[in-house]
Amino acid sequence: MTKTMEWLQAKAPGFKNLSKDEQNAIADFSLLWSLFESRVLNTEGNVKNICAAVESWHDASTLDADAFDPELAYFRERYYATGAFTYHFNHLHFRKPDREDLVRAVIDGSDNDPRSRMAAILIIVFRYRNNLFHGVKWQYNLEGQFGNFTAANAILMKVLERYGALTEG
Repeated sequence: MTKTMEWLQAKAPGFKNLSKDEQNAIADFSLLWSLFESRVLNTEGNVKNICAAVESWHDASTLDADAFDPELAYFRERYYATGAFTYHFNHLHFRKPDREDLVRAVIDGSDNDPRSRMAAILIIVFRYRNNLFHGVKWQYNLEGQFGNFTAANAILMKVLERYGALTEG
């Protein structure tokens, strides 16, 4: 265990109660997001640039939204049930420029356009990023986040493999 993990377990509220898998998923997310923001969003992580990236993949005929169906299914199950948005949806803490209307339409199934689906899942991942890095997720000691970060990490790895220009040089 690293000194940082030891410190977090000793000092950060609730951190020691998380499983090693939960701790790793959250730590992995930080690194994956940073690489994603660098390689895909040109160091400018925001919804406008996420949507522009999705449009560029569509225009280049490289958009493969179906590859992200398992993660979209996870988000739909978490955020929409029995014909209504769950209380988890409000905890995404959308801001005005975050295209909440688009995400809602994808999550409730009323918009299944591939560009919308891809943008929506990346916007949710962006909200996880903001909520983690701005401290919102610490308000409840990072509990219940394993599925979220597992899905987010899978999305980020798939996007980076397809669109991230990961070759050296």
